[in-house]
Amino acid sequence: MKLHPVKVHPSKALLPREEQLAWKIAGVAADRVAVQKPVAEMIINRIIDNAAVAIAAINRSAPTTARAMAIGHAKKDGGAAVFGLAPGKTVSPEWAAWANGTAVRELDMHDTFLAADYSHPGDNIPPVLAVAQAMGRSGKELIRGLATGYEIQVDLVKAICLHEHKVDHIAHLGPSAAAGIGTLLGLKQETIFQAVQQALHTSVTFRQSRKGEISSWKAFAPAHAGKLAVEVVDRAMRGEGAPSPIYEGEDSVIAWVLSGRSNRKDVYGPTYYEVPLPEKGEAKRAILDTYTKEHSAEYQSQALIDLAFRMRGQIADQEAIEKIVIHTSHHTHYVIGTGANDPQKMDPKASRETLDHSIMYIFAVALQDGSWHHVDSYAPKRAGRPDTVRLWHKIETREDPEWTRRYHSIDPAEKAFGARIEILFKDGTSLVDEMAVANAHPLGAKPFGREDYIRKFRILTDGILAPKESARFLEVVQDLAKLDSGALHHLNIVLPKGTLAEGKAGIF
Repeated sequence: MKLHPVKVHPSKALLPREEQLAWKIAGVAADRVAVQKPVAEMIINRIIDNAAVAIAAINRSAPTTARAMAIGHAKKDGGAAVFGLAPGKTVSPEWAAWANGTAVRELDMHDTFLAADYSHPGDNIPPVLAVAQAMGRSGKELIRGLATGYEIQVDLVKAICLHEHKVDHIAHLGPSAAAGIGTLLGLKQETIFQAVQQALHTSVTFRQSRKGEISSWKAFAPAHAGKLAVEVVDRAMRGEGAPSPIYEGEDSVIAWVLSGRSNRKDVYGPTYYEVPLPEKGEAKRAILDTYTKEHSAEYQSQALIDLAFRMRGQIADQEAIEKIVIHTSHHTHYVIGTGANDPQKMDPKASRETLDHSIMYIFAVALQDGSWHHVDSYAPKRAGRPDTVRLWHKIETREDPEWTRRYHSIDPAEKAFGARIEILFKDGTSLVDEMAVANAHPLGAKPFGREDYIRKFRILTDGILAPKESARFLEVVQDLAKLDSGALHHLNIVLPKGTLAEGKAGIF
């Protein structure tokens, strides 16, 4: 890997494209380096993972709405498949990316990567797969495209913090998906360069989508970036250009939205970012740095759910609890903890999306139930249980500098997303325990392997898919590299006739 300094340059500097980050990203995408076997195998795992969470959410409101919108853009020749729809019912690829991307994100239960910023790199799969289906590409070409999508998103997330400027993390997803599509289609560096710039320019949105009363837009947001990525690549392939330099220009994203200027508008700051990218001929391995979720909740809650399961066996009477203090990282405290100062995070009538971002609620339910379910654990009746509300309101979070340091560590052996839990009882005694990473994490007690991804798929799709269809998909996807050109529609999953919800009427 090579670190590339990125800073704002005045227009008069005429920054050569060879020195621009978007050009370097495009170079990585255009590099036809072989995909290593562990990477290819992990890509298959994540396609299974995405399918599992998408089918589990298939008839929820946001996926149903997204699917209904996509159906309004039917396209028989050159179309892409939508989860749940019968074979032959295909839509324009950008709308397939929209529908499938929304279904994948709805439960917030697929893979994650956390560093300078946050991401769910599996969000790259729907747009890249949709284009692969529409363009008749092979399994090997899909694997190559997804290796790039993961690489670029992880590299951007390692270097450029968006959330400190209240920018939503899909601003890294647009460029990574565009780059992945470029690799998939074997496009020239110039074309990918323009697409990456357009993708960033059009996908900068703000974190109010994850603040206060969190709405269904949280599920739509990454699908929006994926849809835009398909569209920008289409425009770039037709010879259209983009705002440039989109990262380094004096009126660029870095200059006016991120950390590119000093307090004086006329003064440019020093180098603010160093983005790691593979050198020419270097394998794209970033997917191996990512990790999936065993539980349907914000990633920072994964280890705390496992810790709650462990601690509950040592508590004879939960009503005897006086207070629970979660000592954790800056992110956990300020985004999903009491440091967010969001009263909605303590409200039993809050939306599922809000409860998913309340570690106080999540820890209380996990401690009481000793289990976690993607539907039952968020049910309004469950959230409103009086004993749960009492326990929930006894929980607070505090930032601990050591947990923050470990959260930001670049050493995988000490990087942590957990906490130290201190449970204080009314009789003056206490119970203290800690966990650094979730059980399913690569360094956890029970790291996820292929059999775990398959088990997760079967659990989440049980009662939704016919057993024959479930078995068919699992057989096909595990043989992905052998799928010929035009055969990727076999990766779509079809629901039994009459079981797919219909969305409300709209414009489309």
